[in-house]
Amino acid sequence: MAPLADLVLIVHFLFVLFVVGGLLAIWTGAALGWVWVRNLRFRVAHLAAILLIMAESLVGMACPLTVWENFLRKTGSGGTSFMQRWVGHLIFYDLPEWVFTLAYVLFALAVLATFFIIRPLAQKPDGAPSALFPAGGSG
Repeated sequence: MAPLADLVLIVHFLFVLFVVGGLLAIWTGAALGWVWVRNLRFRVAHLAAILLIMAESLVGMACPLTVWENFLRKTGSGGTSFMQRWVGHLIFYDLPEWVFTLAYVLFALAVLATFFIIRPLAQKPDGAPSALFPAGGSG
């Protein structure tokens, strides 16, 4: 079961990378003129991801990926894998729960603010991008 647990850990790491790296990419991309960082589907998925994490934390729910990985590790045999040792150190920290909850809430607020500061673009029926939240007028 350790290879399955490692797979869950990698998926978990990629999810964390999407959430954290996504915000960095949005700000960097906005400064450099990257159009893809204003893609509405990407932005909604990014916002939904951090809102889900924040909601789980606020209600005291453990991350399902962590629960699943731990279950697979307990039912498997063998020692600590390379993935568990190195990738696990990147995403797991030994801190009180309130620290994580506060961090998730603050990060979610930053992503939400970014949604309005760096506005996503919607597609017009003709396929051309348009501002989803026009600064003024009828857009």
